[in-house]
Amino acid sequence: MGGVSRRRLVRRVTVLGLIALLLTSLPWMWTTATAYGHIHAVDEAPTVEVVIVLGTAVTEEGRQPGIRLAGRLETAAELVHRQRAQVVLVSGDGNGASGDETAAMTAHLTERLGVDPQRVVADPYGLDTYDSCRRAREVYGVQRALIVTQSYHLSRAVTLCRQLGVEADGVPARCSGCGAGLLAEKAVRDYFASGKAAWDAIRNRPAAVDSPAHPGVRDALTR
Repeated sequence: MGGVSRRRLVRRVTVLGLIALLLTSLPWMWTTATAYGHIHAVDEAPTVEVVIVLGTAVTEEGRQPGIRLAGRLETAAELVHRQRAQVVLVSGDGNGASGDETAAMTAHLTERLGVDPQRVVADPYGLDTYDSCRRAREVYGVQRALIVTQSYHLSRAVTLCRQLGVEADGVPARCSGCGAGLLAEKAVRDYFASGKAAWDAIRNRPAAVDSPAHPGVRDALTR
């Protein structure tokens, strides 16, 4: 292969690589652009009725939240104590591989962080971010909410909730003890997860578990 042909091949491969990178990045760009202007620090968050805490792995035989989940719960409790929200909807997998996420979340909020048990509502079928947002709107009747999760996950969560009918703003959760390596790993994972989020939104995927309307949030707000 001559020098000119080799350079042409390199240019073509480079162009194709750039096109592939752009197409791969479009979902991430969508989540980032949609969430822009809707992410706030705790003391700058708008006042709403509901804060949604997204679940993740628990530890110690499913009884305690892990580092990331504990940070989310601490941030949500602070929002309640600062009167930025009245009710906490904890949404996760009630039968997850690491244990019952929503039971551990509820116990941590009420027993260790001083949140009134009557102000905590659990959705044990928030099996992923999409399901948590969809069920918050369709099952629990949430129309306006703050979403709490770590910063690498927040744009995707806010975007999905807004796409699914919840007027959502995000508050980044603490992550005490999260090392740079863990945060980088999670950020890369979330970059690729944006593709699934976009596909779920495009096809309007139903939640994995179909449930009737639940009065929990409404009842908690009237207490």
